[in-house]
Amino acid sequence: MRYIVIGAGAVGGTIGARLYQGGHDVHLIARGAHYEAIKRDGLRLVTPDGSETLDIPASDGPVPTRDDDVLILATKSQDTISALAPWSPDLPVVCAQNGVANERMVLRRFDRVYGVCVWLPAQIPQPGVIAAHAHPYSGMLHLGRYPQGVDDLAAKIADDFGKRGLVGRAVPDVMRWKYAKLLSNLGNAAEALLGHGPALHEVVGRARAEARAVLEHAGIAYATAEEEAEIRGHKVDAQPIEGIDRSGGSSWQSLARGAGSIEADYLNGEIVLLGREHGLPTPVNETLRREANRAAREKLPPGSMPPETLLALIDGRSAA
Repeated sequence: MRYIVIGAGAVGGTIGARLYQGGHDVHLIARGAHYEAIKRDGLRLVTPDGSETLDIPASDGPVPTRDDDVLILATKSQDTISALAPWSPDLPVVCAQNGVANERMVLRRFDRVYGVCVWLPAQIPQPGVIAAHAHPYSGMLHLGRYPQGVDDLAAKIADDFGKRGLVGRAVPDVMRWKYAKLLSNLGNAAEALLGHGPALHEVVGRARAEARAVLEHAGIAYATAEEEAEIRGHKVDAQPIEGIDRSGGSSWQSLARGAGSIEADYLNGEIVLLGREHGLPTPVNETLRREANRAAREKLPPGSMPPETLLALIDGRSAA
């Protein structure tokens, strides 16, 4: 079986590197300077334990496929449709992405779809290099067939994840875990906008409280904080890496790169969508969604929004 990792950035690159280290056939799909560096020098994986340069095959676009290929999609949610467009719908797709909308989008075209709840703090400090900060494992990956269940392929992929440097768990209720991760990711936009000042905690707390009320009204189950702590806490603990400053999360990194887009529509925007469907106001998440998109569109640097400005916008929308 060969794993084709579409979007070999921080998350996808770490997963691909760990699968390759575990003895699996891997092909990375990357782009731009990151692809050029991997193609020229190999992919360097840096962890709290050291670094290793891996000669993993890489391309900047689709490659001829085999019957035993598995696509691991690790792009941002806003790129899901375009990233999968060139690939055969007969292949299984593993959505190693934040948010809860990707699996349903992919299922429209691909028959076999698997969701992954990803806990994996990583970044690209320079092209061709991935810093995976967690220790003793680089990440924890809950995986299951979408919309539910565990089949033979899900069990096999989870087992392969666990061969080297990752924890893989096959679970029948993967979306319950992904909704819990969605709650965690609601802070991504706030972090990208504000940085790590004292107002961040207040904004994130309000966004998550609003989201819990929406999920509970909608009857959507999510893993509890106690479950998450019990499963993740002693296995995926972010550690410093000498010579590499740890940046913010994925949305922070999008602004830092000047990517021009951000995944807020699929994080905070998911709560906004549910709120509209159920007639519930979501002023905190709507404000975060709008402002994060504006910052990405205008290519503003992370942490550039004054806290009082964001809080005033949230309060004004809440009052309205």
